[in-house]
Amino acid sequence: MIHAYDITTYGERIAEVYDQWPGVPQNTEAVVTCLTRLAGRGPVLELGIGTGRIALPLAQRSFSVHGIDASPAMVAQLQAKPGGAHLPVTIGDFADMAVEGRFTLIFVVFNTFFGVLSQDDQVRCFRGVAQHLTDDGAFVLEAFVPDLTRFDRGQRVQAREVEPGLVHLEVSVHDPVQQRVMGQHIVLSDQGIRLYPVQLRYAWPSELDLRARLAGLQLQHRWAGWAQESFTATSGSHVSVSRRAT
Repeated sequence: MIHAYDITTYGERIAEVYDQWPGVPQNTEAVVTCLTRLAGRGPVLELGIGTGRIALPLAQRSFSVHGIDASPAMVAQLQAKPGGAHLPVTIGDFADMAVEGRFTLIFVVFNTFFGVLSQDDQVRCFRGVAQHLTDDGAFVLEAFVPDLTRFDRGQRVQAREVEPGLVHLEVSVHDPVQQRVMGQHIVLSDQGIRLYPVQLRYAWPSELDLRARLAGLQLQHRWAGWAQESFTATSGSHVSVSRRAT
């Protein structure tokens, strides 16, 4: 039973099914290709390395890849894969940036940065990133652009899958004061009921830019996706690249 949500909860509950999860993007090749162009010679660091969807293909391209993740269960899934046991991973909150060394690329993908649940911790994370970047290094962050129209009276219920023997519901409530979304993925099947909780503290792109400036970084590029599409007022997500301010 879950009595309190913390930084480990999401990964510990979803690890066994994460690689088959219907919401996980199928854009790994595009992500890895873009990151390869930005990484220089490495080493590189992934915040929220998870089961290695991005880290393992980068390692196969001969980069020295390091990771941080709060969930031992997610990291166990990574380490069980070919090559995964050789990747150095720090177990902990990536807002702490408790790693040694400096990196030519630090990146966080698929909204994972929003798992840092307070404004202060998000600011602290950016400062830690800046301290661990090489002088010519890049920080790459992929996230959704908040869309508050998704919520009706502060809540949302969505059917993600409906099949014979399986129903997958996404239920969430929104706190606009704290910029927090508290949600559950509820999977009902012949095997029973499974709950996969998730909480996010979202931020608008301009807010993330301010985080960067406070840390001594500045935005270099903002794209709508990994193919470097133009970011516009209608873009639902962004890939933002920051470097040391000059």
